[in-house]
Amino acid sequence: MSSFNLSAIIDQFSSCHILCIGDVMLDQFVYGKVSRISPEAPVPVIRERTEKMTLGGAGNVVANLRSLSCRTSFLGAVGQDENAQKVRDYLNGLGLENVYLQNIADYITTIKTRYVAGGHHLLRVDREMPLQIADEELSEMLEQVENLVQKVDLVLLSDYGKGLFDERFTPAVVKLCRQYGKPVIVDPKRFDYTIYRGVTLVKPNLKEFSGAVGRTFDAKSPDFAAELSAAGRALCGKYEVENLLVTLSEHGMIYIPSASGKNHRWIPTEARDVYDVVGAGDTTLATLGAAMATGADFDKCMRIANAAAGVVVSKFGTACVTCRELKEKLSLRKEAGVVTLEEAVEIAESLKAQGKLVGFTNGCFDILHPGHIQSFARARALCDTLFVGLNSDESIRRLKGPTRPINNQADRATMVTALASVDYVIVFDEDSPLPLLEKLRPDVIAKEGYAMDNWRSGRFVESYGGQAVILPRVEGCSTTGIIEKLGK
Repeated sequence: MSSFNLSAIIDQFSSCHILCIGDVMLDQFVYGKVSRISPEAPVPVIRERTEKMTLGGAGNVVANLRSLSCRTSFLGAVGQDENAQKVRDYLNGLGLENVYLQNIADYITTIKTRYVAGGHHLLRVDREMPLQIADEELSEMLEQVENLVQKVDLVLLSDYGKGLFDERFTPAVVKLCRQYGKPVIVDPKRFDYTIYRGVTLVKPNLKEFSGAVGRTFDAKSPDFAAELSAAGRALCGKYEVENLLVTLSEHGMIYIPSASGKNHRWIPTEARDVYDVVGAGDTTLATLGAAMATGADFDKCMRIANAAAGVVVSKFGTACVTCRELKEKLSLRKEAGVVTLEEAVEIAESLKAQGKLVGFTNGCFDILHPGHIQSFARARALCDTLFVGLNSDESIRRLKGPTRPINNQADRATMVTALASVDYVIVFDEDSPLPLLEKLRPDVIAKEGYAMDNWRSGRFVESYGGQAVILPRVEGCSTTGIIEKLGK
C-alpha cells in the first residue's frame, strides 16, 4: 500500500467503513451587515440577512466522512428537545450506514450560534449544558458500540468536552476497539489523557497539546520541533499512546511516532488563503481517519489530511472537503519545479497510472550551454514528462574538485526548471543517480556521452524493461571548455 500514490489512496475511501463516536451539536450561522453602532451601547448593530444551520462537532466529522465517500456509522447523545430531532434529521440525510443517538433526559442538545458580518465573526452564543449519562444509558450505548465496532475498519473519537467522553465511557470504548483490533483516533479536548490510554493516535492542536504537557512552545524557535517531539514522546509514554499528530495552524502539523522509534515529521501548511478555521479540525480528523483506514503509510495519510485542512479553511462556516477538491489540491502542490524524491515517486506513479511515459536524465549542469539544451529537448521528445536528477554541490565537489560547482545547486535548479523541456528536478547527494532510479523507476532514461557497457544507470533501467537511450553529443560544448575560455 505504501507505494500507491495519493490519488489512488483517495480513490479507496469509498471502500472504507468508519465509526465516529462523539459530541454532536448544531452550528447555526446568522449572516448580516453592520452599518452602524448601537446608540444604547458601543456595540455593532447587525441587520440579519440569511441564516444557515449545519451539523457541528462530531456531526461535522461525519459530514466530512460522507463528503469523502466513506461508509460511515455514528454514535452520540442528544437531549429530548426540538434540536435533537434536527440533529437526527441531518444525520439521516447524510446516508449513513448506522445512526445511534442516545436521548438523554433533562439534557439540552448543544447549539452554537455565530453572528457573521463582512466575513468576520462578531459573536458566538452557545446554548449547552454538561452531559450526565445514567448507568442504564451508558450500558445501552456501550452495547451499541460493541455491535458497531465489529463492522468497521477504524474508529474516530471526536471529543468536544461536552461530557460524553468521561472516565466510564471512554476507556470502555478504547478497550472494545483493541479487543476487535480496530485502530482508534482521538481528537481531544481535555488535558489529562488518562481516559485515552492505549489509543492508536491522539490529534491535539498546539494549544491543547501545550495544556496536556504543561508548557508553551514557540513555533518560530529553531528548537521548536525537537522540543515538541521530546515532550510528545514523554506524553505518549506516560499514557501509552502509540502516536501523536499535533496540528499547528499556519505552521502545518508535526507527527510524533512514539511506538516505532522513528523521527518526528513536520510538514508545512497547505493553506494559501484562510477565511474561516471553524471545523478545520473536524475535516483533518475525518480525512486522516479515511486515509488510515485504507492501510496507507502514515506519511501519506498526514499529507492528505494536511491538504484537506488547506482546502476547508478557504471556505466560510462549517464546511466539508470532497475527494475532487482534495485531488486538485494535491495535484497543485508541485505543478513543476524542484521536488523531493518522495514527491517525484508519487508524481511518477500517478503519471504511469494514466498511461504516460516517465523520462529521466541527470547531470551537474553547472553552466548551461547549447549541448545541455539539446539533450533536454531530445530526452523530452522520448517521454511525456521529464525528470532531471541534479547533482548537489557536495556531490559535484567530490566528483570534480573543490573549485566546482561554479553555480550553486539552487541557481542550477532554477535555470534547469526554467526550460520548457524539463518538468521536474530532483537534487541528489550521491555520486551516482542509481539510488534515485531504484525508487523512481522511469520508463526511459536518456543521456549523452556514455557507452552502454559503462552506463550502470542505463543498464539498470533496461533490467526492469525500461528503455535506455544514448543521446548524440553536441561537439564543442562543455562546462570545462567554457571555464577554460574564461581563464584565458
